[in-house]
Amino acid sequence: MEKILIEKTLLPYLGKTAKYSGFYFIDTFHENGIDLSKEQWLVLKKLHDKDGLIQNDLAFITDRSKTSLTRLINTMEKKQLVHRVNSKEDKRINHIHISDLGKSVFKRSLPVLHKIITELQNGISDLEIKTTIKVLNHIQSNINKKLTSN
Repeated sequence: MEKILIEKTLLPYLGKTAKYSGFYFIDTFHENGIDLSKEQWLVLKKLHDKDGLIQNDLAFITDRSKTSLTRLINTMEKKQLVHRVNSKEDKRINHIHISDLGKSVFKRSLPVLHKIITELQNGISDLEIKTTIKVLNHIQSNINKKLTSN
């Protein structure tokens, strides 16, 4: 069996980068008085783009399990960032709406997010960014192929 030099593969760098960038995201938001996780921010972004999404659709769009999204929405409701509205046609369906506070927090977060992106991409050329995105998309595609073939 061939010996794998894990440090010469992308895998440990993907995990470490995701972990560090997550910490940096939360820390920078908190330093700027914004009490949001990356996951909460993503939900606000999706609802800002299209308010009133069906909860199950939102789970799919944000790549979360239904259970995980339910917990996230519960937390966001407690923070008064979003609210649920039962469908008139089917009471099992919830539409998720961004609140006025959620809109305000989202708008306040945009310059901070811009700062985060600028700082994390400092010294990286546009070509390197494009190439990295292409490579990451390729890895995601490989993973999806494996997951759907099983």
